[in-house]
Amino acid sequence: MKKIVVVGSSNTDMTVCSDRFPEAGQTLLGGEFMMSQGGKGANQAVAIARLGGEVTFVAKVGDDMFGRESRKLYAAEGVGTDYIFVDTQTPSGVALINVNAEGENRIVVASGANYAITCHDIDRASEAIAGADIVLMQLESPIECVERAAQIARRGGAKVILNPAPAAEIPPTLYDKLYAIVPNQSEASALSGVEIVDRDSAVRAAEVLASRGVEVVIITLGKAGALVFERGEVTMVEAVKVRAIDTTAAGDTFCGGLCVALSEGKSVCDAVRFANRCSAISVTRHGAQPSIPYRRELEPQAEAAGSCDRAAVSIPSAAVAEA
Repeated sequence: MKKIVVVGSSNTDMTVCSDRFPEAGQTLLGGEFMMSQGGKGANQAVAIARLGGEVTFVAKVGDDMFGRESRKLYAAEGVGTDYIFVDTQTPSGVALINVNAEGENRIVVASGANYAITCHDIDRASEAIAGADIVLMQLESPIECVERAAQIARRGGAKVILNPAPAAEIPPTLYDKLYAIVPNQSEASALSGVEIVDRDSAVRAAEVLASRGVEVVIITLGKAGALVFERGEVTMVEAVKVRAIDTTAAGDTFCGGLCVALSEGKSVCDAVRFANRCSAISVTRHGAQPSIPYRRELEPQAEAAGSCDRAAVSIPSAAVAEA
């Protein structure tokens, strides 16, 4: 089995559901409250483990109850925790999440120890990173740590995949170390400078990102599926149609599924189809990690769900949603 390393963030998510989002200065009486593990890096690592991948997580947590509980739960999921470092001076990361009746979310994150991780910590994990086949990262850690990990990974021959969330400026020296970049619609628009409203604009955005040295660009478009730009060839991969109740961690589940499928030798297009199926299940449940499916939940008969179409498929702007 190929080895996957995730370098990223670990948070404790505190989620409140409400019929709608509050206006400025307004207090709403919400409904269900849930506290669970989250953070984009942790979500992706747990997704990989649940979907059958061999994964090690590189992160930093605080020396507090949130950090201790997180490490214990990740280990129970089958995630390698040898490189989850503990900071005695900084609290663990926390995310406050509000989910409305349509399943949309608004999130505020206190990064805490996630931003206390250093390049020295990355160097301490260099054996795992250099020995990986795939290294997956996001942008909830300091950019210099992301770049250091990418440098170590490339030296070891790993495929480096970046989920550029939350959207932030990416140095040119990082782009040319990437095998693939996986932004959603708004992130791709911000990074490329091209506003995505249809298929053609999505292709233009992908071309801009690819021109910076990335071999594969995958733009997730919510209900409209995903656009894959690989060596100049464009492929549209349809979404799996479900009724969403909470989109928290849908993108993280997608990235985890993508890495597992690639580690199993699937083509990029087929890996995206698999990732779409995984994220489709996640949006039918509340919470971040509680929503992530296990491999056994992906029924064999669903393999055909989400087809690849190389024809010129239009993406109606009204149908485009965040993934």
